Amino acid sequence: MADQRSDLRHTGEEIKHYLRDKSPPASKAVAAVMLFPVGGFLLALSALTLVTTVVGLAVTTPLFFLFSPVLVPAAIVIALAVVGFLASGAFGLTAVTSLSWIVNYVRSRSGQVERSVHEQMEYVKRRVGEAAGQVGQVGQKSKEVGHSAQSK
Repeated sequence: MADQRSDLRHTGEEIKHYLRDKSPPASKAVAAVMLFPVGGFLLALSALTLVTTVVGLAVTTPLFFLFSPVLVPAAIVIALAVVGFLASGAFGLTAVTSLSWIVNYVRSRSGQVERSVHEQMEYVKRRVGEAAGQVGQVGQKSKEVGHSAQSK
């Protein structure tokens, strides 16, 4: 019996040592204790918001049905107005871009811009050719590595 008590006491001391060595610093423990009430408050606030939203929808849904002869046409008019404004902006942006391209093209024809459209196209062709050459080199290198791996 005394032997079992000494084993229990020894085990208890080991647990205390383990907890002392593995426990978080006091600052982290205080931070966790302080954050639990904040987390609980935020959780309660989110639940309150959810309940309020559901109740609000339950109250306003019949009003939407009653006023739908007015709301549906109003929503259609608002949607068409928004689409009109967006289309107007898109057309305006297209016009400004086109005018800018025309001005740059005219400048290049009159010699005011360093590179003409033809020179730009040649530059692009050269760069594409260089990229294709690099891809070919990578493909050749991978074939060589594959053959050397097979031979080993």
